[in-house]
Amino acid sequence: MPPTEPARDERTVAVENASYRLAYLVLSFGMLAAVAYRAFAWGQASWDLLALVIAGGAVTVGYQAIHRVLTPQALRIGVVAAVAAAAVALVVGLVR
Repeated sequence: MPPTEPARDERTVAVENASYRLAYLVLSFGMLAAVAYRAFAWGQASWDLLALVIAGGAVTVGYQAIHRVLTPQALRIGVVAAVAAAAVALVVGLVR
């Protein structure tokens, strides 16, 4: 007899989703740390890694928006963060 698969309930799905969230956070902040290390220690531009971090966030927001689970507050916070990041990047670019 083949082994039976355990039953999947709401708790199992919630635990799986929580683990995916933690993995995403580790990867995103790990990439940001690698970008910062490359920039400050080696003086390299790490736009490739930074683009992956930004793309990961964009995919998350897009998926949530398509499935209509993105709250207006979360969208507002994201837009404010993106505008603030662009302003900081502009200032840093003008200073250099």
